[in-house]
Amino acid sequence: MQQRPLGRTGREISAIGLGTWQIGGNWGEVNESDAFDVLAASADAGVTLFDTADVYGDGRSEQLIGRFLADRPGHRITVATKMGRRADQRPENYSPENFRTWTDRSRRNLGVETLDLVQLHCPPSAVIESDAIYDALDNLVSDSTIAAYGVSVETCQQALTAIARPNVTNVQIIVNPFRLKPLDEVLPAAEAAGVAIFARVPLASGLLSGRYTTATTFAANDHRTFNRHGEAFDKGETFSGVDFEQGLAAAEELAAVLPDGVPLPAATLAWIATRPGVTSVIPGARNVAQAEANAQAVALIEQGFDIDMFDAAVREVYDRRLRKAIHTAW
Repeated sequence: MQQRPLGRTGREISAIGLGTWQIGGNWGEVNESDAFDVLAASADAGVTLFDTADVYGDGRSEQLIGRFLADRPGHRITVATKMGRRADQRPENYSPENFRTWTDRSRRNLGVETLDLVQLHCPPSAVIESDAIYDALDNLVSDSTIAAYGVSVETCQQALTAIARPNVTNVQIIVNPFRLKPLDEVLPAAEAAGVAIFARVPLASGLLSGRYTTATTFAANDHRTFNRHGEAFDKGETFSGVDFEQGLAAAEELAAVLPDGVPLPAATLAWIATRPGVTSVIPGARNVAQAEANAQAVALIEQGFDIDMFDAAVREVYDRRLRKAIHTAW
């Protein structure tokens, strides 16, 4: 697995990481045994970035990762967690006192003294623009509560604001064939500033998995049921904001251009991982087969997969089917 620099931290992380929202909650049930199997399959495949958050399963994701890593001394895995959504999304709630409370809770969940990387979890723009916020984060670094910090964002403008801050390690933003706007300015700006980019929601909540049809349904406690129109959080977090049926049609077109034996998810992850400025792609996985397939996507690049051909198809389908509805929204 290719390893890449994590900003200016001196750490390296894998080009394909693992998003762990699935093992926390809001994707239907994933039992403990399956969760540990997913973590083990990913680590064994060379994944060295686990991305989580303090609200995934109300801390369940962090706790499972902490227990898993405790049994793997010398693991070299960076755990990137997130904070800020344990309270209403109002700027006044992003206080030094809450930062301390939230990070202390994550340290307990993960069983560590110092958190590797803490990201603000898609906060309001006013938070991302505030000098006081970064002062508070710098203080957490100074006293070794956290080793580094970044920002997970919804919009490209938020990303550009965070990238301009001198001590931001990474920005996490949705990048996939259904969300191309970050390629315009965000990725070049991050690359120039030495800020790592984590590409999240890379398979558009499964739309780019090639497994769904118009008849597919999801569990009631799955965000793909309860947040299709932004009822619970930003609409862009579910299917990247794309209409489900429109996304299925777009995914079918992309799958049709691929050579025999190249699955759409692997091609998608390989395409994202090769975008200049992307440091790591963080797909989720609910089972071992998905975890192994995610981690092996980089092998496509080494095997001579025609990324340029797929890139051309991605841009043509996006321009024709999705740009009008998506490109100005985030």
